[in-house]
Amino acid sequence: MSVFSSSIATTAIVARLRAAGCVFAEDEAGLLLSTASTPADLDAMVARRVAGEPLEHVLGWAEFCGLRVYVEPGVFVPRPRTGFLISAAVGLAREIEGTPVVLDLCCGTGAMGAALVAGLGRAELHAADLDPAAVRCARRNLSGTASVYEGDLYEPLPATLRGRVDILIASPPYVPSESVGLLPPEARLHEPLHALDGGADGLDVVRRVIGGAPGWLAPGGRLLVETSERQAEATADAVRAAGLDARVTTSDDLDATAVIGTRHP
Repeated sequence: MSVFSSSIATTAIVARLRAAGCVFAEDEAGLLLSTASTPADLDAMVARRVAGEPLEHVLGWAEFCGLRVYVEPGVFVPRPRTGFLISAAVGLAREIEGTPVVLDLCCGTGAMGAALVAGLGRAELHAADLDPAAVRCARRNLSGTASVYEGDLYEPLPATLRGRVDILIASPPYVPSESVGLLPPEARLHEPLHALDGGADGLDVVRRVIGGAPGWLAPGGRLLVETSERQAEATADAVRAAGLDARVTTSDDLDATAVIGTRHP
């Protein structure tokens, strides 16, 4: 808690946040108070949050898998449910002898790659994203631990990575275009559309990730793609069509679904 906070200030902030519809107003007030550097900074941060800006954009960071990840305004905020994919990836990566080669596509802030490396303790990590702002965040979050590339999916990757990837993780946009308008205002007004809109059935980018995966995976390598429960079978069908074995795994607690593809040895 910052030195300029008080019970009176906290109560006032909680009241403003609650009036703006923030469900966890007390928790958010505590985070804002502990992050702001001056009373003026605090007032500006509260005003941004009351106006509907995502809390993570206001704070400048998001918590993901126990890590504090730098997040710029306008960048996709990593979701807690994606931690399920990371947990599965860490488990599979631990089966690999030596240092696993990991590729994080549609990496956003680099949160997934950072969490995977933290869970493993070792990895040769590569990450790529189309959004320059996301790439800036990823390079900051993965400084010294990864090579981060800017470009469309596999396009910016070095040719020397082909056939070497042991674990390929991806959380591409998978919201059907007609459903984007139903997302919470925090997402549809403050996060980039290209990080949300997955096309008519939500799987346009997912299919491109899957289609390109076999050329980059090592023999026995694994592809882990986040999707929704409703899209899981179509995603698994795309994995099989690409020549990989496929299985669907879910977490009821996190409301999370991932499809895991395996390249034959």
